[in-house]
Amino acid sequence: MLTHSAADEHRLGRFRQLWDEIATIGRDERSGGYLRYALTEPELRLRQWFRAQAAERAMPVTDDGNGNLFAWWGDPEAGEAILTGSHFDSVPHGGAYDGPLGIVSAFLAVDELRAAGVTPARPVAVAAFVEEEGARFGVPCLGSRLLTGALDVERAAGLRDTGGVSFAEALGDRPAGARPELLGHFAAFVELHVEQGRALVEQDAPVAVASAIWPHGRWRFDFTGEGNHAGTTRMVDRRDPMLTYAFTVLAANKEARLRGAHATVGRVAVEPNATNAIPSRVTGWLDARAAEPETLTGMVEAVHGKATERARRDGTQVTLTEESATPLVAFDGELADRLAGLLAAPVLPTGAGHDAGVLAAHVPTAMLFVRNPTGVSHSPAESATDADCATGVTALARVLEELLR
Repeated sequence: MLTHSAADEHRLGRFRQLWDEIATIGRDERSGGYLRYALTEPELRLRQWFRAQAAERAMPVTDDGNGNLFAWWGDPEAGEAILTGSHFDSVPHGGAYDGPLGIVSAFLAVDELRAAGVTPARPVAVAAFVEEEGARFGVPCLGSRLLTGALDVERAAGLRDTGGVSFAEALGDRPAGARPELLGHFAAFVELHVEQGRALVEQDAPVAVASAIWPHGRWRFDFTGEGNHAGTTRMVDRRDPMLTYAFTVLAANKEARLRGAHATVGRVAVEPNATNAIPSRVTGWLDARAAEPETLTGMVEAVHGKATERARRDGTQVTLTEESATPLVAFDGELADRLAGLLAAPVLPTGAGHDAGVLAAHVPTAMLFVRNPTGVSHSPAESATDADCATGVTALARVLEELLR
């Protein structure tokens, strides 16, 4: 029998072994970040790795027709299954842990339960959800939204990446859409995720349980004006949408700070995108989040109002399009309290969206967070120690064992 320290070393070794198998896939040598866009070559390699890990454990893999994969420990048809897992895809030049940590930890948690001689009274499914970040096709949690029916199939099928490839083309088929019969098989969902902040560092705790996800969404601002020559057009004659865009970015920052909310414009497209040309069109995407729905709505409306007023002064036009919106998600309070007591872990809210937030409207759902020493996420600086990751695996195994009773 392994001693306590030997068991810990074994857990650390097993985590590092699996982590190293995927660590280089999709990593950009220049930035150190990851380019694991949904259904592109790096993410497809990770999906192959998922199938290989499942095969090693004699866990059959099913695909829901929306690109989401499920590896089953136990009979998939038995019902009352416990679902766990996360996603492989990344934001541009994102960190290593956001998403994949939840999948690696899920397989290792199954290993721990098997090693302990646990015979599940109900099945466990390890999930790999497709396009959680929305970095390729523009809609976050695309796979889980399709599975639950929160997103129209026709709209999803027609979503296109910057190269013009549609989601249906990348998937190889029209997505299946809502799968109520599959959702009906799940009794609970637990997603383990790296923390995207420093609360656990400040509390000196390796693991936490989530209480809620802030309401959040993405809005597209389209600014149009008159393209013209940068050297010959007098300043007084210009109708420059870049000015309106720049003002709107500053307005979003101000409105968020006044409300204690978050507003980010991290993506912009310019036409014709030439150094010596006044733009004819600028498109900016606003990511907005707040603790309360009313605060979020008020902030976006205020930013739109200020952008519209500025457009009149600049001689430009602005239109606002909501691309995605997620309401406040309060995770199952009874389940969160139960798991927090089981793990003696703190309970934290988060401003980040997750597939768990989509599933929570249909299945009792909980999230576990693993400490991130830097507090940085969606960046190569995102991190977690092997020891904390191993602690997260053990915590997830304890949670699954509790839910399997």
